[in-house]
Amino acid sequence: MKNTALTQTHEALGAKMVPFAGYNMPVSYEGINVEHETVRKGVGVFDVSHMGEFLIEGPKALDLIQKVSSNDASKLTLGKAQYSCLPNETGGIVDDLIVYRIKEETYLLVVNASNIEKDWAHISKYNEEIGATMRNISDEFSLLAIQGPKAVEAMQSLTSVDLASIKFYNFVVGDFAGIDNVIISATGYTGSGGFEIYCKNSEVQQVWDMVFEAGAAYDIKPIGLAARDTLRLEMGYCLYGNDIDDSTSPFEAGLGWITKFTKDFVNSEALAKIKAHAPERKLIGFELDERGIPRQGYDIVDGQGKTIGIVTSGTMSPSLGKGIGLGYVPSVFAEAGSKIHIQIRKNAVPATIVKPPFYKG
Repeated sequence: MKNTALTQTHEALGAKMVPFAGYNMPVSYEGINVEHETVRKGVGVFDVSHMGEFLIEGPKALDLIQKVSSNDASKLTLGKAQYSCLPNETGGIVDDLIVYRIKEETYLLVVNASNIEKDWAHISKYNEEIGATMRNISDEFSLLAIQGPKAVEAMQSLTSVDLASIKFYNFVVGDFAGIDNVIISATGYTGSGGFEIYCKNSEVQQVWDMVFEAGAAYDIKPIGLAARDTLRLEMGYCLYGNDIDDSTSPFEAGLGWITKFTKDFVNSEALAKIKAHAPERKLIGFELDERGIPRQGYDIVDGQGKTIGIVTSGTMSPSLGKGIGLGYVPSVFAEAGSKIHIQIRKNAVPATIVKPPFYKG
């Protein structure tokens, strides 16, 4: 089990620690609902240092990224980030990721913790003939997500960078919490605004301490992975391993918007055919019409009790006070407003298909 540079800090704060993607991670501190509301209404901090970081550099860097990723990275100017995915050779997804253009010929790929080795092997395979310089810096860097509507105000005293001027999916390399050359990125997985801060492992304790000092007046709190999951689900964001995996195509998962056929990429011909004929199944969002909590793996059934799909993510939404979830159903059942049922133990609980995000802010 790996630890992040802040594991002892989390334990000292009384965090409940759990194994996650090979790391010892804080799942909660005070409780999911309190932590969830802190991010929706104020400001909270997640240690997400388990995420993977790859540097792709040199004159062939863009060629490699264009080959392995679905989105068009040629559109990235300095200081911009892009959500993308790594298609596999059979129509599915190796991983979803964020691509940052750090310098003219330097890109940072941020990948899911559970997929670091798999992604590295996949990208390396295609790099054999392209010849970009690749470095896996995952074990050297830490990542803090400072999220919530008060994040800009609470953190401005820690940097000379004008935080309010950083647009969504843009970033600045600047000073933060007394450390130089920190990536301050206006990204996150919560839908409530804020930043993600990339720094070296040796620097993150200082950053953490100063973030909490600066945020004290804003009632800043540490937030665990459980609330991160409820926050992302309220936004309808896909979680790798649940809602997308090696068997789901970007078009089934509603990720056609990050799949650009302006270039040749891994399995692009086959994916173009899937797009042209429309996928046979789709990822839908749903809200329960009655009490109940949908969970991953529960069956989605029609009015006659016939199984038509499966729940991939589900929870009791802290913001909405009702059960919400994502799941795959045949495309004929996927229209917003349609009625389905979620098989929760012996009960088929009625639900309505809705277009995410569930939480409108």
